[in-house]
Amino acid sequence: MKKSVILFILTLLSINAFSQENQEKLEEVKVVTKRKGIQKSQTITSNTTVVTSKELLKAACCNLAESFETNPSIDVNFSDALTGTKQIKMLGLTSPYLMITEENIPSVRGASQAYGLSFTPGTWVESIQITKGAGSVVNGYESISGQINAELIKPINDTPFFLNAYGSTDSRFELNTHFNTKISDKWSSSLFLHGNTRLSKMDRNEDGFLDNPLAKQINVMNRYQYYNADKGLVSFINFRYMNDQKQTGELQFEPNRDKRTTNFWGSEINTERLDVSTKIGYVFKDMPYQSVGFQNAFNNHNQQSYFGLNQYNIKQSSYYSNLIFNSIISNTMHKFATGLNFTYDKYQEFVNVKDYSRIDNAFGAFFEYTYDNTDNFSVILGGRIDNHNRLGTFLTPRLHVRYNPWEKGVLRFSAGRGKRLANIFAENQQLLASSRSFDILDSNGKIYGLNPEIAWNYGISFSQNFLFLGKRADIGFDFYRTDFQNQAVVDVMNSPQQVLFYNLNGKSFANSLQIEFNYEIIKHLNWRSAYKFYDVKTDYISGNFQKPLLARNRFFANLEYETHIGNKGKQWKFDYTFNWIGQQQLPITTSNPIVDRLPDFSSSYSLMNAQITRTFSSTFEIYVGGENIGNYTQEKAILGSDNPFGPNFDASIVYAPIFGQMYYAGLRFKIK
Repeated sequence: MKKSVILFILTLLSINAFSQENQEKLEEVKVVTKRKGIQKSQTITSNTTVVTSKELLKAACCNLAESFETNPSIDVNFSDALTGTKQIKMLGLTSPYLMITEENIPSVRGASQAYGLSFTPGTWVESIQITKGAGSVVNGYESISGQINAELIKPINDTPFFLNAYGSTDSRFELNTHFNTKISDKWSSSLFLHGNTRLSKMDRNEDGFLDNPLAKQINVMNRYQYYNADKGLVSFINFRYMNDQKQTGELQFEPNRDKRTTNFWGSEINTERLDVSTKIGYVFKDMPYQSVGFQNAFNNHNQQSYFGLNQYNIKQSSYYSNLIFNSIISNTMHKFATGLNFTYDKYQEFVNVKDYSRIDNAFGAFFEYTYDNTDNFSVILGGRIDNHNRLGTFLTPRLHVRYNPWEKGVLRFSAGRGKRLANIFAENQQLLASSRSFDILDSNGKIYGLNPEIAWNYGISFSQNFLFLGKRADIGFDFYRTDFQNQAVVDVMNSPQQVLFYNLNGKSFANSLQIEFNYEIIKHLNWRSAYKFYDVKTDYISGNFQKPLLARNRFFANLEYETHIGNKGKQWKFDYTFNWIGQQQLPITTSNPIVDRLPDFSSSYSLMNAQITRTFSSTFEIYVGGENIGNYTQEKAILGSDNPFGPNFDASIVYAPIFGQMYYAGLRFKIK
C-alpha cells in the first residue's frame, strides 16, 4: 500500500503543464499565503481564535471533526474502538458542553451530538471561530465551555469550479466538487457535492474486529446568495441532503445474515438528514451602524442503528428562528443587540424497546450591550430570559471584558451561566458497544428522570506579542473554571458491567490551564507550542475521581515551513505536528477477569502527523501526509473481544489510536 501511495505522488509530481497556464493570475496567491493560519485579534472582546482556510489545508481535513488537528485549543480523541468517530473537547469538557453552530445557526445538537461533526466536509468550510468560555447570549443559553462556529464558503466569493480528491492507506477515499454560478449581478449560487467511502476490512491488531468501519456518505448542498449593496440587503438560502452509512464489528459479520443475532457481533449506523435554512440581513442606508437580521432553520435527522443486540433509533425534527436588531446608544462606542428566538425539537427516540420520545420548545428574548472606547478597553454585558416547556422560565447572564494595559498586550475576562438538557443516550452512544446495562437512578427530573445541567464558567486570559531576535513572537496563557450546580453524571466508575445516570450529588468542576508560545524562527518557518493542564473531577457514588479518558497533561507543537513563491506560482509547504498525551483515568474494570482488566491509568504516549504540499500554480496542487507516524496503538482496544456477547465485552474504553500509521495523498484543482 505504501509503494502505491509513493508511485501516485511521483506521478503527480511529473505534471508540470499546469504551471504554464494563465500566468496572469499567479500573483493572487502571494496575498493568501501571507495570512496566518490561526489568527488572534488584539481588539476583539472575547477570547476568540479564527482558524482560516489556510490552516485547514495543513492536514487531512476531511470533515469538521478533523479540522482541529493543528489547533492547540481543541483536543481530538476517538470516541470508541469501532466507529472511527472523532470527538472534540475544550476546557476539559466534551462537545455537548460546547455550542457548535454553522454560520451562527445551531448545528450539532441533540440527535447529532455523536456523529454530527463528521457531517460537514472540510472543503466546504471557509473559516472556524473558536471562542473559549461562555458565549454570546445572542446564540442561546446552552453554551457552557465555549462556542465553535463554522463559516461556509460564500457563493459570491467562490471559484467557478473546485475539485478535491483524497485517498488513504486505510482504504478511505473522498471526492469533493464545488460548482459556482453567478446567476445575475445580485444572485450567486454554489453546488457542493461530497462523497466518501471506506471499502476494505482491516484488522491490524488482530482482535477479530474491524479497526475502522466500512462506510459510505453522500452529502449535497445547494446555496444561494443575494447581495444588493445599494439597498443594504444580503440573504442566503441553503438546501442540504446527507446520507451516511457505517458498518462495523467482527470481520465475519454480514448484516443480511447476522444482524441482531449472536452469530457474530456487528453494528450498523445509518443516518439520513435534510436541512433547509435562510438568512436575511438589512443595513439601514442612512444609518450603517443599524441593522436587522432574521435566521430560520429546519432540519430532520433520522438515525437507525444497532450495536450487537442493543438497538438505538432516534429521529429529531427541529425548527430554529432568531430575529436580531443591532444599533447604537448615542454614539458608536455604545452598541447593543437585541432580539427574540424560538426553538422547537420533536424527538422520537427508542433504546431497545423503551420509548423516550418527547417534544421540547423554548421562546427567549435577549439584550447585549457593548462598550468599546476604540483604544484599550471594551466590555460586553448580556442577558437573556427564556421560557422552556421543561425548564420553566430562567435567566442567563454573560460578561466579557478586554483591556490592553500596554502595546501588543491584551487581558481578557469572562463569566457566564449555561443551562442545558442532557441527551444521555445520543451523547453516549459509544457505551452501547458494550455489555453494560443502562440504569437511570433518578426518576423525578425533567428529562429521562434527570434534572437539567446548570454550570457557571469563569475565565481569564493574557497574551503578549513582541519581537525576539528580530522575529515575531507571542506568548499567552488562559485559565478557565467550570462549576456545575447540577450535572447529569455518566458513571462508568462503579462497575464494568453497568453505566449509571444520575443527578450530581456533591461537586463537579473543570479547571483548564493553557500556556502558549509561538515564534517565527526564520522567514517562512513558524513554531507553535502549547502546554495544557486539566483538573476535572466529579463526585461519583463510589467516590471522587478524575474525568475518565481525559489526560491531565498535554503538550502540543507545530512546525510549518513554506518556500518562497516562484514567478510561476510554484511552492513547497511542509507541516509537522507533535502531541504528547499524559496519563488518563480509565473506567473501573477491577471486577473483570484478569485478562479483561485495565490499569487505573493509561500510559502516556506521543503522536506525530506531517504533510507536504506541492503547489504548481494558483489552480493546482497535490499533497501527501501521514498520521500517527510513530505507529502508537492502544494495546487492548476491546475488552472481551473473544466473547462479544459475554458480560465483559466493552469497546468504549479508548484512550489512544486503534489503527496505527495512516498515509494519504490527494490533489486540489480549481478553475478561476
